[in-house]
Amino acid sequence: MTNYRLVVFVLASILIITACNRKKKPNPSGEDPVEVADFIGFFPQKALPYDVYDTTLAKKEKDTFQVSFANFSRFVPDSVVKKLFGKSTKVKIYAEGRIPLNGGGNFLIARTIHNNRKQLVLFAFDRKDVYADHVLVLQPDQASATTQFSRIDKQFSLTRTVTRKNSDGTVSDGKEVYALDTDSRKFTLVMTDALDEKIAELVNPIDTLPRTHKYAADYSSGKMNLVSVRDSRRGDRIRFFIHFQKNSGACTGELKGEAIFRKPNLAEYRQNGDPCVLQFIFSNSSVTLKEVEGCGSRRGLQCSFNGSYPRKKTPVKKK
Repeated sequence: MTNYRLVVFVLASILIITACNRKKKPNPSGEDPVEVADFIGFFPQKALPYDVYDTTLAKKEKDTFQVSFANFSRFVPDSVVKKLFGKSTKVKIYAEGRIPLNGGGNFLIARTIHNNRKQLVLFAFDRKDVYADHVLVLQPDQASATTQFSRIDKQFSLTRTVTRKNSDGTVSDGKEVYALDTDSRKFTLVMTDALDEKIAELVNPIDTLPRTHKYAADYSSGKMNLVSVRDSRRGDRIRFFIHFQKNSGACTGELKGEAIFRKPNLAEYRQNGDPCVLQFIFSNSSVTLKEVEGCGSRRGLQCSFNGSYPRKKTPVKKK
């Protein structure tokens, strides 16, 4: 009986030592490199149709599905990472879902948080598990009058819908449909149904600030495209508020902050911790915005801050 106990003890010891010495499989949440198959398999599989609302992004993320920036950038090209987040690496990425494609390949849906702004992005990987393209699924805007809904249907098409409550009580809808073209390996816009011309109310949060600076004024092209410039605490700076809507209202952007003059007619927004770098080029009659570094966290993926806006006349105050 003593020998039997000894044999059992030895076998148990061997099993324990073997288990301790067995190398733990790397997890995409950690910093250790993982294989692309483990990276893709980390995303939980979803059934079609896949529906998501802008209110979904308000829910708390599960840390068990967090993907480290190091492993994410191993399989997504640097040019795409820079377009999405600029040069910042302070990004939280969560594996939201995986949709296997007919004939091989996968759609990966990732939830990203950058500068406290959330969005869902769809990444396409081909049958060899190589990145092909990406498209924005959903990004809540700053307009309280709009709601967003996106669906990936059983034909693997992505439909993005924007619903807006107008000031007169009516409701307007706009849609965009994207599909992955297997030949070009790119998402293409196959159908669009633009929002109508009804205009929602735009509130300028810095409208009451002084405007004694040479370039302090409102610059606009349409009721929903505004670059507002006001005085700042020092003469070499300006305060600004930007709001624009492009692609028939389907792509919006908004930014508020302070810019410093680098030249007599050129001011630049550059802030620590924010990858966005934006230039204001002034003339006597207009301002031109130039996006120097990625401001993707402040706008939709399908548009930019670039553009020119004519200067509006300052309203004369009645005595």
